[in-house]
Amino acid sequence: MPQHPAAPQHPAAPHPAGAPHPGAPQHPGAPQRPAAGPQHPAAPQHPGTPQRPGGPQYPSSAPPRADLTGHVPLPPVSAPLAPPAEHGAGTGTATLAVLLIGPAGAGKTTVARHWAQRRRVPTAHISLDDVREWVCSGFADPQSGWNEHSEAQYRLARRTCGFAARNFLANGISCIVDDAVFPDRPVVGLGGWKRHVGPGLLPVVLLPGLEVVLERNAERSGNRRLSDEEVAAIHGRMAGWYGSGLPIIDNSTYDVETTARVLDDVLARAIASPPTW
Repeated sequence: MPQHPAAPQHPAAPHPAGAPHPGAPQHPGAPQRPAAGPQHPAAPQHPGTPQRPGGPQYPSSAPPRADLTGHVPLPPVSAPLAPPAEHGAGTGTATLAVLLIGPAGAGKTTVARHWAQRRRVPTAHISLDDVREWVCSGFADPQSGWNEHSEAQYRLARRTCGFAARNFLANGISCIVDDAVFPDRPVVGLGGWKRHVGPGLLPVVLLPGLEVVLERNAERSGNRRLSDEEVAAIHGRMAGWYGSGLPIIDNSTYDVETTARVLDDVLARAIASPPTW
C-alpha cells in the first residue's frame, strides 16, 4: 500500500525567556508584551470551560453588600445649600429625623415642607396623609369612621413612612414626617413612630389656637376637610401634649416662614438636650 510522505519537520528554534510557548495558538497581528524579568506562570486555562453568565463577577471573598435599608452611594454635595435669609445657626448641617405633630389645620404639612426646602443640607419631607392616600381603590377614609380597616391602613402607612425615613437617613438625607399623633391613643401614638424610625426621632408639636385651626380647615377641600366638631375634638385632645415634655410651638400669629425658623431653633435646642418621651 502506498505510504503518504511524512510532513517536513522544521528545525527547532531557540525558545527565548518570556516568549509564548511554541504550542500555544498565536493570533496574527496581536502585539506581544515584552518580557520584563521572570514571569509567574499564569493559571492554566481550560478551553471550552463555560463562563457564568450575568454582570460583573465578584470575588468569593468580597460578596456584594446586601443592605436592608437600601443604601445607595450618593455623590457628595459639591457645596452647601444657601442658608435661609436672616437665619441663625439653627440645626446647621446635622442629619435629623423629625416628627411634626399637630391637629388638622395646624399647618404642619406646609411648615414641614417649607422647613425641608430651606435647609442647608438635603432634607426630605413625608406626609403620612399623602402616603395613606396612595391607596386608591378601597381607601378607608377615617372621616367615615375609625374602624379596623382605617386603623390597618394607618399602621401600614406609618410603617411605610418609617421605612422611607430610614432609607433617607441611611443615605445621609434628613427627613421630616408630619402626622396627627394623639397623646392619649397608643394606636396613633409616638411609640409606633419611635419603633419604625428609631430612637433618634425628634418630635415637635405644632398647636395653634382653635379659631386658627377652624379657619384653616375651612379652606381645605376633599377628604382633608373635616367638620368643625371633629376639628374641635381633635384640637382638644392635642392639648394633652402640654406637660408631656415635648416642645410645643403655638403658631397662631406666625406665617409659614416664621414658623419654620422657630421650628429650626426648637430642633437645635432638642439636639443639644433631647426631649424625654
